Amino acid sequence: MQTNTATADNAAYFAAVACAERRALSSYFDQHVIADDELGYVAIDEGDYGALSLGIIDRIVYSVPGGIIDEL
Repeated sequence: MQTNTATADNAAYFAAVACAERRALSSYFDQHVIADDELGYVAIDEGDYGALSLGIIDRIVYSVPGGIIDEL
């Protein structure tokens, strides 16, 4: 039997994935969903962090490439 915690965890994951996919459409940078002990799952923009630290890279559970290409 699943608990409410597992349901909330799934909801947080899918909300973060939806946010990352939506943001990727209008970004030059990749969007990542990371697992966070306190917040559950969080969508981050790689451009906000510069080079990602190994601590963040290890927590990435889903990535979406940026949708804007700078090469014309």
